[in-house]
Amino acid sequence: MSTVLIVDDKEMLRDSVGVTLQRAGFTVQTAPGGEQALAQIARARPDAVVTDLKMPGMTGVELLERLRGLDADLPVILMTAYGTIETAVKAMRLGAYTYLTKPFEGDELIVSVKRAIEHGRLKRENEVLRRAAAPPAPASDRSAAEESGLARLVGDSPVMGALKDEIRAIAASQGSALICGESGVGKEVVARAIHELSDRAGEPFLAVNCAALSETLLESELFGHEKGAFTGADSLRKGRFELADGGTLLLDEISEVNPKIQAKLLRALQERAFERVGSSVTIGVDVRVIATSNRDLPAEVEAGVFRQDLYFRLNVLPISIPPLRERAEDVPALAEHFVDRVCRREGRPPRRFSASALELLRAYHWPGNVRELQNICERAVVLAPAETIDADLIHGWLGGPVVRVRSGVHPPALGRNGGPTSRPRLRLAPLEEPVYEADLNAEATPVPTPIMVGGVRPLEEVERQAIIEALDHFGGHRQKTASALGIGVRTLGLKLKKWKEERLVPATL
Repeated sequence: MSTVLIVDDKEMLRDSVGVTLQRAGFTVQTAPGGEQALAQIARARPDAVVTDLKMPGMTGVELLERLRGLDADLPVILMTAYGTIETAVKAMRLGAYTYLTKPFEGDELIVSVKRAIEHGRLKRENEVLRRAAAPPAPASDRSAAEESGLARLVGDSPVMGALKDEIRAIAASQGSALICGESGVGKEVVARAIHELSDRAGEPFLAVNCAALSETLLESELFGHEKGAFTGADSLRKGRFELADGGTLLLDEISEVNPKIQAKLLRALQERAFERVGSSVTIGVDVRVIATSNRDLPAEVEAGVFRQDLYFRLNVLPISIPPLRERAEDVPALAEHFVDRVCRREGRPPRRFSASALELLRAYHWPGNVRELQNICERAVVLAPAETIDADLIHGWLGGPVVRVRSGVHPPALGRNGGPTSRPRLRLAPLEEPVYEADLNAEATPVPTPIMVGGVRPLEEVERQAIIEALDHFGGHRQKTASALGIGVRTLGLKLKKWKEERLVPATL
């Protein structure tokens, strides 16, 4: 039900307009003046504002100017008995949706409010879609785009059954959720499923990759900024918290957020309010926060890297996603799902894996988890010479070159929240192949031997070694690593993502 705020110094007019809108099905709020209206809007954003033009203290036009600094997309309807062309022009230039001259019919008011709310909704949806930056799915892959809720999760293993039960329970609540698991297990897929099963499903779902943005950019992306707040801030910009009002906000890789932003996030979670960068006006929001991490956050808390109070605020509803190697029985169904999707997208005839190929996929330990399986399936569809994808085609893609590791190496145990309990240490020597110094219960992901050209190591390999050693020195903390190396966190994240996809660094890095 849409909410309309009525602003007028005359109680009789407030009541009259309010009754008319309530009979039309709107939720009505009232304010006797501009200052009271601004305070109410800061606490909870209405869907539209209907205000009188002539009021003591703050006029309707002055209120409109102040509202444009608070929310440029909030539709405002002005009412007045002193209609002039000059006033109407000024109001429209300031962004008023329409202008009603008293006396007006109730139907005229209702139609104007409905149109104003629809106009505001479309502007907001457009901004959400633009900021989400998600390209539309091709028509050939429409079924994949239409998957929602638990249909996003493929697999019928007992482990997946338990996970789906958890998702249903968490979706029915309003609390913050913390999703943990190794890289590539599908944490964002689970977050979307939770949103789509919740009563917020019709509202925005926005995601922020915390590891890909610097401190200043992340603060602006989350909370927005005022015009002139810093160099390059040429206009007011809403943050993700504001755009996701009423919906769900996903904070991906929350462990990479620095302490300053952690403190501001904590307040936004506790108070459901925040201030834009460069503003002292507090804005109230109703947003459900879901965070993800592939790190052991309790260990980060103990090390003093992550705030304990923020961890407790996020970890209200914890959920741990098992790695693919712990549900190998789901691999055939996942492989078939990804192959079908790629075939539709590429307009190719159906493909299928042979029995021997499926057995090979089941036996593999999948350090890159579901993301790695998806990549293998897409490559197989594109390169398979026949309808059946044989084991000979995919065998060379699984595992990569053999490297020298200590004996007795096994997949890593998971920490309390699904993250790895320890990080394998990689020692690179100029003229030797990579050697893992791993515990007997830690995984050693194969890493290709550097290619030597005339006895000189390639520049990319030198860069990769420096980044791996810096990450190891700082315990995997990307912000500190990027600062020490003199590069941006986004640059570091993109390099690691590229190397993981090329299987040049451990998937747990």
